[in-house]
Amino acid sequence: MNVREFFELSAGKWFSQKTSQHLTLKQSEHGKSDLVIEILADDNPQVIQLCQQAGIDPSLIWGGTKYTWKGTVNWDAQPQTANQEGESIAISIPDSPAAKTGKLFHTVSGNAKLPQVVRYTMGDDDALTLVTEHENTCSEERVWFESDNVRLRTTIVTQASGDSLASFYSEIRMGK
Repeated sequence: MNVREFFELSAGKWFSQKTSQHLTLKQSEHGKSDLVIEILADDNPQVIQLCQQAGIDPSLIWGGTKYTWKGTVNWDAQPQTANQEGESIAISIPDSPAAKTGKLFHTVSGNAKLPQVVRYTMGDDDALTLVTEHENTCSEERVWFESDNVRLRTTIVTQASGDSLASFYSEIRMGK
């Protein structure tokens, strides 16, 4: 499977459950959300805008992906539930036409910064690994399909201070 096929298989409506453990603080959080993943054409205005923001020639990409989520999260330390919602647009640029590696550029609603750059590797086991590095933080996410309608994710976020967060997500397809 290549990254394009992976995202095409991801398209649809998903119910997502998350459990996170702040390893240093010894606190956990859990949440659930509705997640919609759409494939966007190369000429979609949001894709073109993201290419312009990132300074990328649109002919180098295969299109885009739009993520929309709405859900809740609870923390052990706080009894109340927080609502979370947002949208992200991503474009993929492979290192070469047949490459299983490349870069994703994405934006998140409410964040006016330049698009974030994420390195990806499509493994021989059809799992997608995403690595994001910032000045003080490194995030590694692994995403794979247990079946066509069950998607699993793990994420480890490590800060320069040594603090870390581990998360596990299970996602069940609710429709296309």
